[in-house]
Amino acid sequence: MRIRTPADLGTLIRSTRKKLQLDQSTLAKKIGVSRLWLVEIEKGKPRAEIGLVLRTLDALGISLNATTPESQSPKRPESTVDIDRIVATAREPRK
Repeated sequence: MRIRTPADLGTLIRSTRKKLQLDQSTLAKKIGVSRLWLVEIEKGKPRAEIGLVLRTLDALGISLNATTPESQSPKRPESTVDIDRIVATAREPRK
């Protein structure tokens, strides 16, 4: 599932919790948060402590994979050539 919004994440958490036949109170207790916190996350609350969200995902057996677009990969710096230095070196007598 591609997660693009807090609502997407909340839907994933809710659906996985239900597949595991866990009620909100049981999961909340397992991860050390209030049931209300879990309710808000499942509703797509846009602000939540990342550590608690990661703990929730771990408790549900959900792993995260991050990818970066190829277009944003670091580019190599362009090399520059000093043609005047090359010509000057070529004109110097050999030793």
